[in-house]
Amino acid sequence: MNLLFKLFIAFIQVGMFSVGGGYAAIPLIQDQVVTRYSLLSFVEFSDLVTIAEMTPGPISINAATFVGQRVFGFWGALICTIAVILAPYVISLSLAWVYYRFKNLSFVQKVLKAMRPAVVALIANAGISILLLALFGTAKIKMTQLRHLEFILFIISFYILRKYKVNAVGVILGTGIFGVIYSLIF
Repeated sequence: MNLLFKLFIAFIQVGMFSVGGGYAAIPLIQDQVVTRYSLLSFVEFSDLVTIAEMTPGPISINAATFVGQRVFGFWGALICTIAVILAPYVISLSLAWVYYRFKNLSFVQKVLKAMRPAVVALIANAGISILLLALFGTAKIKMTQLRHLEFILFIISFYILRKYKVNAVGVILGTGIFGVIYSLIF
Protein backbone atom coordinates (compact mmCIF):
# COMPACT_ATOMS: atom_id res chain seq x y z
CA MET A 1 0.00 0.00 0.00
CA ASN A 2 1.24 3.48 -0.86
CA LEU A 3 2.72 5.29 2.18
CA LEU A 4 0.67 8.46 1.63
CA PHE A 5 -2.48 6.34 1.45
CA LYS A 6 -1.49 4.59 4.71
CA LEU A 7 -1.01 7.96 6.36
CA PHE A 8 -4.38 9.15 5.08
CA ILE A 9 -6.19 6.00 6.29
CA ALA A 10 -4.45 6.11 9.67
CA PHE A 11 -5.39 9.71 10.38
CA ILE A 12 -8.88 9.62 8.95
CA GLN A 13 -9.52 6.83 11.46
CA VAL A 14 -8.02 8.92 14.24
CA GLY A 15 -10.25 11.82 13.24
CA MET A 16 -13.31 9.59 12.97
CA PHE A 17 -12.97 7.72 16.25
CA SER A 18 -11.30 10.11 18.69
CA VAL A 19 -14.39 11.05 20.65
CA GLY A 20 -13.63 13.41 23.50
CA GLY A 21 -10.93 15.63 22.13
CA GLY A 22 -7.17 15.63 21.89
CA TYR A 23 -6.18 13.50 24.85
CA ALA A 24 -8.68 10.84 23.86
CA ALA A 25 -6.99 10.71 20.44
CA ILE A 26 -3.57 9.82 21.83
CA PRO A 27 -4.22 6.05 22.20
CA LEU A 28 -5.73 5.96 18.72
CA ILE A 29 -2.77 7.78 17.21
CA GLN A 30 -0.43 5.41 19.05
CA ASP A 31 -2.29 2.38 17.70
CA GLN A 32 -2.14 3.68 14.13
CA VAL A 33 1.41 5.04 13.92
CA VAL A 34 3.26 2.72 16.32
CA THR A 35 1.38 -0.58 16.38
CA ARG A 36 -0.47 -0.94 13.09
CA TYR A 37 1.76 0.80 10.53
CA SER A 38 5.08 1.02 12.46
CA LEU A 39 5.66 4.57 11.26
CA LEU A 40 7.26 5.64 14.57
CA SER A 41 8.87 3.84 17.49
CA PHE A 42 7.31 4.10 20.95
CA VAL A 43 10.03 6.55 22.01
CA GLU A 44 9.45 8.69 18.91
CA PHE A 45 5.72 8.59 19.71
CA SER A 46 6.45 9.90 23.20
CA ASP A 47 8.40 12.78 21.65
CA LEU A 48 5.48 13.37 19.28
CA VAL A 49 3.05 13.69 22.20
CA THR A 50 5.40 16.10 23.97
CA ILE A 51 5.78 18.28 20.88
CA ALA A 52 2.07 18.13 20.02
CA GLU A 53 1.20 19.12 23.60
CA MET A 54 3.58 22.08 23.66
CA THR A 55 2.60 23.39 20.23
CA PRO A 56 -0.43 25.71 20.04
CA GLY A 57 -3.54 24.10 18.62
CA PRO A 58 -5.38 20.81 18.93
CA ILE A 59 -3.15 17.88 19.86
CA SER A 60 -4.52 15.55 17.18
CA ILE A 61 -3.87 18.06 14.39
CA ASN A 62 -0.38 18.80 15.73
CA ALA A 63 0.35 15.08 15.99
CA ALA A 64 -0.94 14.41 12.47
CA THR A 65 1.17 17.20 11.03
CA PHE A 66 4.25 16.02 12.93
CA VAL A 67 3.87 12.37 11.85
CA GLY A 68 3.18 13.33 8.25
CA GLN A 69 6.23 15.61 8.13
CA ARG A 70 8.43 13.01 9.80
CA VAL A 71 7.35 10.18 7.48
CA PHE A 72 6.75 11.90 4.13
CA GLY A 73 7.75 15.56 4.34
CA PHE A 74 5.45 18.41 3.34
CA TRP A 75 2.95 16.24 1.43
CA GLY A 76 2.73 13.80 4.32
CA ALA A 77 2.04 16.67 6.74
CA LEU A 78 -0.65 18.06 4.42
CA ILE A 79 -2.33 14.68 3.84
CA CYS A 80 -2.32 13.76 7.55
CA THR A 81 -3.64 17.15 8.61
CA ILE A 82 -6.48 17.05 6.07
CA ALA A 83 -7.29 13.44 7.00
CA VAL A 84 -7.52 14.12 10.72
CA ILE A 85 -9.77 17.15 10.12
CA LEU A 86 -12.00 15.76 7.37
CA ALA A 87 -14.07 13.22 9.32
CA PRO A 88 -14.65 15.43 12.40
CA TYR A 89 -15.69 18.29 10.13
CA VAL A 90 -18.33 16.23 8.34
CA ILE A 91 -19.42 14.47 11.54
CA SER A 92 -19.64 17.76 13.48
CA LEU A 93 -21.78 19.39 10.81
CA SER A 94 -24.08 16.37 10.72
CA LEU A 95 -24.32 16.02 14.49
CA ALA A 96 -24.93 19.74 14.96
CA TRP A 97 -27.88 19.51 12.62
CA VAL A 98 -29.22 16.40 14.41
CA TYR A 99 -28.60 17.86 17.87
CA TYR A 100 -30.37 21.15 17.19
CA ARG A 101 -33.24 19.31 15.58
CA PHE A 102 -33.66 16.68 18.33
CA LYS A 103 -31.92 18.12 21.43
CA ASN A 104 -35.04 17.98 23.56
CA LEU A 105 -35.44 14.22 23.18
CA SER A 106 -34.42 12.28 26.28
CA PHE A 107 -32.78 9.60 24.09
CA VAL A 108 -30.22 12.10 22.82
CA GLN A 109 -29.38 13.19 26.37
CA LYS A 110 -29.02 9.55 27.49
CA VAL A 111 -26.62 8.75 24.62
CA LEU A 112 -24.41 11.74 25.49
CA LYS A 113 -24.41 10.79 29.18
CA ALA A 114 -23.49 7.17 28.38
CA MET A 115 -20.47 8.24 26.31
CA ARG A 116 -18.78 10.18 29.14
CA PRO A 117 -17.17 7.20 30.95
CA ALA A 118 -15.62 5.90 27.73
CA VAL A 119 -14.07 9.28 27.03
CA VAL A 120 -12.63 9.44 30.54
CA ALA A 121 -11.19 5.93 30.09
CA LEU A 122 -9.49 6.95 26.81
CA ILE A 123 -7.95 10.01 28.43
CA ALA A 124 -6.77 8.00 31.46
CA ASN A 125 -5.24 5.36 29.19
CA ALA A 126 -3.27 7.99 27.30
CA GLY A 127 -2.03 9.58 30.51
CA ILE A 128 -0.93 6.25 32.00
CA SER A 129 0.90 5.26 28.80
CA ILE A 130 2.85 8.53 28.75
CA LEU A 131 3.59 8.30 32.49
CA LEU A 132 4.96 4.76 32.17
CA LEU A 133 7.12 5.75 29.23
CA ALA A 134 8.48 8.76 31.12
CA LEU A 135 9.19 6.86 34.33
CA PHE A 136 10.28 3.46 33.01
CA GLY A 137 11.17 4.01 29.34
CA THR A 138 8.66 1.34 28.34
CA ALA A 139 4.94 0.67 28.44
CA LYS A 140 5.41 -1.82 31.30
CA ILE A 141 6.34 -1.27 34.91
CA LYS A 142 9.80 -2.66 35.66
CA MET A 143 11.07 -1.25 38.93
CA THR A 144 14.67 -1.98 37.91
CA GLN A 145 14.21 0.50 35.04
CA LEU A 146 12.72 3.30 37.15
CA ARG A 147 14.17 6.62 36.07
CA HIS A 148 14.78 8.34 39.40
CA LEU A 149 15.20 11.90 38.12
CA GLU A 150 12.01 11.69 36.05
CA PHE A 151 10.15 10.22 39.03
CA ILE A 152 11.27 13.07 41.30
CA LEU A 153 10.33 15.67 38.66
CA PHE A 154 6.93 14.00 38.26
CA ILE A 155 6.24 14.08 42.01
CA ILE A 156 7.37 17.71 42.35
CA SER A 157 5.39 18.80 39.27
CA PHE A 158 2.27 16.95 40.42
CA TYR A 159 2.55 18.53 43.87
CA ILE A 160 3.01 22.04 42.46
CA LEU A 161 0.10 21.65 40.05
CA ARG A 162 -2.28 20.29 42.70
CA LYS A 163 -1.22 22.43 45.67
CA TYR A 164 -0.63 25.81 44.04
CA LYS A 165 -2.86 25.52 40.94
CA VAL A 166 -0.19 27.11 38.75
CA ASN A 167 -0.33 27.17 34.98
CA ALA A 168 0.82 23.86 33.48
CA VAL A 169 2.85 25.71 30.84
CA GLY A 170 5.05 27.16 33.56
CA VAL A 171 5.66 23.71 35.03
CA ILE A 172 6.49 22.30 31.58
CA LEU A 173 8.91 25.15 30.88
CA GLY A 174 10.46 24.82 34.33
CA THR A 175 11.09 21.10 34.01
CA GLY A 176 12.38 21.61 30.47
CA ILE A 177 14.87 24.26 31.65
CA PHE A 178 15.89 22.00 34.54
CA GLY A 179 16.40 19.12 32.09
CA VAL A 180 18.64 21.22 29.84
CA ILE A 181 20.72 22.46 32.79
CA TYR A 182 20.95 18.94 34.24
CA SER A 183 22.08 17.46 30.92
CA LEU A 184 24.75 20.16 30.54
CA ILE A 185 26.12 19.56 34.05
CA PHE A 186 25.93 15.75 34.05
